[in-house]
Amino acid sequence: MCLAVLAQLKEIKEGNIAVADFGGLTQEVRLDLLEEPKIDDWVLVHTGFAIQVVDEKEAMEMKKVLDEVAAINEEMDNART
Repeated sequence: MCLAVLAQLKEIKEGNIAVADFGGLTQEVRLDLLEEPKIDDWVLVHTGFAIQVVDEKEAMEMKKVLDEVAAINEEMDNART
């Protein structure tokens, strides 16, 4: 089983490296597995590699679900304190 995380490409550097935004946290990722990545593409990242481009509609749906899960987790954390 693998886990891939949704991110948006913000900058493409030399050597197949990009800066990706993971909801406010930025990190460098490798682009070796993508054919023609572009700035603002939504991608799935696994172990530091962008493995798939995701169309914007699907990315927004994924982001909505992830935001809902984060809100539930926050509510649960607040209820424990």
